[in-house]
Amino acid sequence: MRRFLPALLVLGAVAAQPAWAQKHCVAPADQTAFEVQALRTHLRVLAIHCADESRWSSFVGKYQADLTANDKAVTAWFKRRFGGRGQQEADRFVTDLANAISTGDTVLGGDLCPHDGTMFVEAMMLRSGADLAPYAAAKDLIPASVEICPGERVPAEKPAAKLAAAKH
Repeated sequence: MRRFLPALLVLGAVAAQPAWAQKHCVAPADQTAFEVQALRTHLRVLAIHCADESRWSSFVGKYQADLTANDKAVTAWFKRRFGGRGQQEADRFVTDLANAISTGDTVLGGDLCPHDGTMFVEAMMLRSGADLAPYAAAKDLIPASVEICPGERVPAEKPAAKLAAAKH
C-alpha cells in the first residue's frame, strides 16, 4: 500500500487541476508551468530564509534546462494573456508567490525551514525534470491569496439575488 500512496497523491493532484485551472483562467496544459514556478519560488524562498544556498544551487544545477523552459512558458502565458504588460504580470505573479510563502513563515511561527526543508531532499530525489510538475502539483504550493488573472474574479451574488433566483 505504501508504494501506491505517492501515486494516488499525484493522481489526485492531477485530477484536481482542471477545476483549479478553470477557476483561475488557466488551461490545464499551462497549469503545470505555474505549479513548477511555485515549486521553484518556494525553494528559492527556503534557500534565502534558511541560508541554504548550496541546496538551491544543487537544485538549479540539476534542473537548469527544465526550469529555464518553465520560466519561458510562464512568461509566454502572461504575454499572451496581457500583451505588453505580460512581463510585468509574470514578475508580479512570482513576487506575490514569494511574498505569500514568506508570510507563511510568520504563520508557522518561524518554522518554515524545519517544516519545508525536506522539499529540497524530495526534489533532488526526482528522476528527471519531467517529475517536477507532478511533484509540485501534489504539494499544492500556490497560495489561495496569489491571483494569476487579477480582476477576473466573478463577483459573488448578493443574498437578495440568490433569494429571488430560488423563488423562480
